[in-house]
Order: sequence, then C-alpha cells, then structure tokens
Amino acid sequence: MKPMLVPNGGSIDRLGATVTEAGVNFAVYSESATAIWVSLFDELDQETDRFELDVHQDHIHAGLIAGIGAGARYGLRADGPYDPDQGYFFDPMKLLVDPYAKRLDRVFVRSPRLRLDRAEAVDTAPLIPKAVVVSEIWENLLPRKKAPGLFYEMNVRGYTMRHPSVQGPLRGTIAALTTQRVIDHLKYIGVDTLQLMPTAAWIDEGHLPALGLTNAWGYNPVAYSAIDPRLAPRGPHELRNMTDLYRKNGISVILDVVYNHTGEGDAQGPMLSLMGLDARTYYRFVEVDGKQVLVNDTGTGNTLRCDHPAVQRLVIDSLRYWVEEMGVSGFRFDLATVLGREPGFNPNAEMLQKIKADPVLSKCILVAEPWDPGPGGYALGQFGKEFREHNDTYRDEIREFWRGENGKIGALAGKVAGSAEIFDHAGRKPSHGVNLLAVHDGFTLRDLVTYQHKHNEANGENNNDGHNHNRSWNCGVEGETDDLNIVLARKRDVRALLATLFMSRGVPLLQQGDEMFRTQQGNNNAYAQDNEITWLDWESADGDMVDFVAALSKFRKAHSALTHDHFLTGQDKNGVRDVVWLHPDGREMNEGDWGDSTASVLGMHLHNKEDEVVVWFNRRVEPVVARLPQGEWMIGIVSDPGTEIVLRDGTATLGPRSVVALIRPGQAA
Repeated sequence: MKPMLVPNGGSIDRLGATVTEAGVNFAVYSESATAIWVSLFDELDQETDRFELDVHQDHIHAGLIAGIGAGARYGLRADGPYDPDQGYFFDPMKLLVDPYAKRLDRVFVRSPRLRLDRAEAVDTAPLIPKAVVVSEIWENLLPRKKAPGLFYEMNVRGYTMRHPSVQGPLRGTIAALTTQRVIDHLKYIGVDTLQLMPTAAWIDEGHLPALGLTNAWGYNPVAYSAIDPRLAPRGPHELRNMTDLYRKNGISVILDVVYNHTGEGDAQGPMLSLMGLDARTYYRFVEVDGKQVLVNDTGTGNTLRCDHPAVQRLVIDSLRYWVEEMGVSGFRFDLATVLGREPGFNPNAEMLQKIKADPVLSKCILVAEPWDPGPGGYALGQFGKEFREHNDTYRDEIREFWRGENGKIGALAGKVAGSAEIFDHAGRKPSHGVNLLAVHDGFTLRDLVTYQHKHNEANGENNNDGHNHNRSWNCGVEGETDDLNIVLARKRDVRALLATLFMSRGVPLLQQGDEMFRTQQGNNNAYAQDNEITWLDWESADGDMVDFVAALSKFRKAHSALTHDHFLTGQDKNGVRDVVWLHPDGREMNEGDWGDSTASVLGMHLHNKEDEVVVWFNRRVEPVVARLPQGEWMIGIVSDPGTEIVLRDGTATLGPRSVVALIRPGQAA
C-alpha cells in the first residue's frame, strides 16, 4: 500500500511517531510553526513522500500516515517566520530530527550546509540522520528498588574498545557490556549501580572536525530518546537486553542524561531539531538591545527552557521511556540546576516537582550534578530528599588532606562522616551525598598523584581547556617515571585515597579504571579523545589494585558501623557513642587538636550495637604509633601492602601515608 495521509486522522495524545493499526501517527509540538511536514525516505536515503500534518490543536501538529509501520525512516520539516535576531529559524529546506525519535539510522556529522541562512539554504536531508519508527514490543518495567551501594561511572566506548574478551565488532558498544568477563569484573569489585555516561545520540563540537578529533563523552546530545548508533548499531533492543541481564546479576543501570542543552549550539550552530522546530519554545532567550539572544548557562551556546510545559513534557516522556521500555533504574542529571532555572535556580521548580511526583520516576535512583556555569548555578545540598547529589566538596577536601594542606584534619572528619553541614536537613541522610574522588571531567586517580599540572595538549586548545585547580601532586617527578620508589609512592597514595572513599559515610562513586590504576597521560578534559587516551588498557591493569578495591568493597558491606545511614553525633546512646575522634596518643580529640594546623593523623572509632571499627588516617611520610581504644583488635584493612602493621601493647604502628581499619576479633573482615 502506498503511504497516504488520512485526512484529519491524526491524534495529539502522544508526541513523536506512534505505530497504530491504521498506520503511524506523528505529533509535533510547535507554537510558532505555520506548517510541519513528515518526509519519508527509502533505503537509498531518497525522499519518497512528504505529508503536511493536518491536525492543529494546542500547538500540536499531528497527522496519521497509512501504509507505513515500524521501520519507516523519516524526518521533519517546518515553516514559519525566519528572523534569527528574534529567535525564529524556520526553513523547510532543513530536515529536522523528531525530538521524540527513538532510533536513528546513522550518527550526526557536522557540515557548514547545516547552518546556512534561509536565503542560501540547500536541502539538508542527505546530511541528517533519519529517525526510524519503532514499535513497542517490550513489557514495561519499573526501576530496581535496591538502594545504591557503589556507583561506577562508565564510558561505553572507552570501557571495551581494548577489552581482550570482547569480540572485535562488539567493542565500544552496549552489547559488549553483556560479555561475561565484563560483568564478572564489575561484580568482583562490588558494583551494584552502573552509571553509563551519555548514550543519547550526540554531535561533535564545532571545532573538533578540523582537529581530527571526535566527542568521546557524549555530553552534546541532539535526540534525547535515541541511543547513539555507535553504541547500539542494531537498535535500542541492545540496551534493553543489557539492562535485563544486569538486573539478573544484581546491578542497576542508570543513565547520565543531559537535559540542559543540545548540540545545536548558538544561533550560528547547525539546524538539527529543536532550533528549527521552535527555538523560542525549547530554548531560553534574553532580550539584548532589542534582539533575542540565546542564554548560555551551560557554556555550550544554548540552554533548555525547562520552565516551559512542552519542554517538561519532552523531558518527562524521555525519562519514562528509558525506564519503562529500556529497563534503566535511574538517572544522573548533568548540570541539574538547569532543570530548576526560572531563570534563577529554584529548588521547588515545576520541572523538579514533576520528576519527584511522577509515579514511575519517583521510584528511580535520581542523582543530581548540582551546579551549572550560569549565574547562581551552584546548588549543592538543595535538591531535596528525592535526589542524591554529587558532592564535589568531598573530592576537594579529601584531595587537599592527602596532598598535605594545613588545617585539614577537621575537614577530613566532616567529609568521612557524611558532610552533615550540607545534607543534614529536611529529612536527608548521608546516602544523599555521592562521594567522589575522580570522574570523567578531571584527572584519573593515577594522574592525580602523577601530574602537578594538566597536560591537555592533545585536545588542540594549547592546554587552555580543563580545570587548572586540580589539588594534585606528582610525588617528586612530573609525569610517568621508571623510578620504582616514586611509582610505589604513587600507588600507595592512590590506595590511601581509595580506602578513604570506602571508609566514608555517603555512597561512593568509582570512575572506570581507577581500580586498575589507569592513566589518561595527564589529560584532565579528555572529552575529545576517542582513542587510547580514554580507552581502558586492560592488558596493563594493576591486578593488585583491583584486588584491593574488591577487598575494600567487601569490607565496607560487612560493617554496618561504616554504612549505617545516619549522621554521626558522638553522643552516648545506651552506653554506646556512634563515633569518637581519636588523637594518635589515644585520647579523644579536643579543641586544641582540631585547631592544630599541622595535624596529619586522625582516628575514627565507629560503634553501634552490632559492629565496631576503628579507622586511622595517616598522611605523614613516616610511620606513626597510634594508641587504640581498650580491648582486643585485629587488622581489617591496610591500604599500604608494603607496610607491616604491628599490634602491640594496645598500639598499632601505622604505615606512612596509609589508611588502616581495625575490627574486634570475631567480626567479619
């Protein structure tokens, strides 16, 4: 049957392309478009039909096209006013991707023709990925209910491009993550919540092609509900198969999502989707000298207008698709404050309230990156009890303690105790803080102790990109070295950092490869390095470090004194104090001790009815004899394998720059 438009047959109930018994219903939201067409394409990428959507209601253009079904390839075209100075970019020559597309037939590739003015425009259909109509064939799921115990941040491509157990064609894809050896590794180190860096289809930043570079991270999305074809070349079922398998293995999968901007960039960027459908609706503008200028609170050229009902619907529908049809259990929201901008950040913004109140999304693991680069964009601690939040103060204070900054003993105690100064309000708990030491946008842990300064020359920006204040150190030599003593010192420092992370209240997050002592050659902004810089080198993995992380994870899970989800008070309850902070001579820390700017050793005596643990943190370069609380103790964790811990006469000899955990005999180690 030849495709044909069913007159006035379109429905506005569901946006996007919906397969029905009568054909495919298309519905698109635009307040300013005078006409919207659906262009159909054959397997040779030739446009075969073009139908104007003939139902117009509540700013929705809809139409029912008979004679097509799942697998049909299509794009959108829109007409309306063209006045870029006022935020109108309508041009029927620009083929546009449906904001609700669930599958694309190819990746996005930049071209100057995508941003030509309307008067100079050419048909961009050959340059634009086509959306593929997808039918709903999966049973809808709810998110896994298990609370996170260990987050693991993973870049899909980088994780398996060099994995020896992954078959060549699968490397760098979601399907590769179903390889048993990959799953076994995650389970071995105790991962129960896998956080995939962005999977939604993205486009390279404008300056990268000329440098011969491509975006390796995915934080430049175009189609929020379509997996990038590089990650799922056979379609979205690859993600559903993967999440189903991970559920069976006790691992929740959450997605890093970027509902704050799109890869269309500023007014001179490529016309790909929202900009051509109705920029004034989907993006935030501000009037400057009589012109409408795109707001750039994200640092990317545009900012999603999350206080508009159509944008809220787009985001909520997209989130629910990933949960119900793709089987994910939650989300990490990149630059999450944009979700609450009105235009300043409002923790009670309508978008955030809709996510919290949604019957499906409210059951998800919700994690906020609680900042953006815009005015007033830092909002750590303000997202409410429904959200967990990345805690950058944990990263900064722990790094500064181990780097040797003066006056950090109190900050160390506050961070390992759960950052109560940030989260202890409005019914929140330590688990609302996600403790991180390193993530994708920064040094790896190995590079943190190997490079005093960033080395981003490979990014082609004269080392001007990336953070300058890394709180890093190099143990005596900048960069890699064959000096065995320096190499051992660096491994010792990384193990101390990792032990600190796992001994802290709050939920730990581990960046991929940090358990293997991975390097990015000093690059702290490797977003454009889809190559050996970001691809994990499995053959060079430090097996001893992997075993140590596995031991830390096992120890943490075995000891409720470390993980009990309440803020420490130190108060006596039924003869038990939940924490006593110890000076190395064995006494409880006093005001003078806390004020000692040179203090470098701290004991944390944790105690509840079921469990008792003492953790010592020693950043000195020499051993320290620490007096223990009364009673018998045995060694639980020692971060430095080159140090023998001697327990004698109620004391423990702590190795240089190390973390030591002690437990009572009979407790699980």
